[in-house]
Amino acid sequence: MQKKPIALAEKLSKIHEHWSPKIIAQMNDYHFKLVKIQGEFIWHSHPETDEVFLVLQGRMVIHFREGEVELNSGELFVVPKGCEHKPSASEECQIMLIEPAGTVNTGDTGGKLTVENDAWV
Repeated sequence: MQKKPIALAEKLSKIHEHWSPKIIAQMNDYHFKLVKIQGEFIWHSHPETDEVFLVLQGRMVIHFREGEVELNSGELFVVPKGCEHKPSASEECQIMLIEPAGTVNTGDTGGKLTVENDAWV
């Protein structure tokens, strides 16, 4: 086991594309992922799990069919399992996702924005 802290800024500097989460740590069966987002993602849900969004830098909105939640730097929101949502950010936003290992970024929707879900940075 390597005993050194994970430098979030260093890891984020290695991420160059938007909407492509990269794993930085694992705790039990959960992955901690960093991702840069900008623009709009797709409507999707995760029928089997909640999903945590933690904004590290910037501002984002999580849209729901019945409203939306705005998140700023230092804020966190848990999307309940099975709840359809669509993240967006008008400018680049850096976030951490916390979710079970193997969770697909596009949930039950799939499509061209689906990325490899076991990519580490």
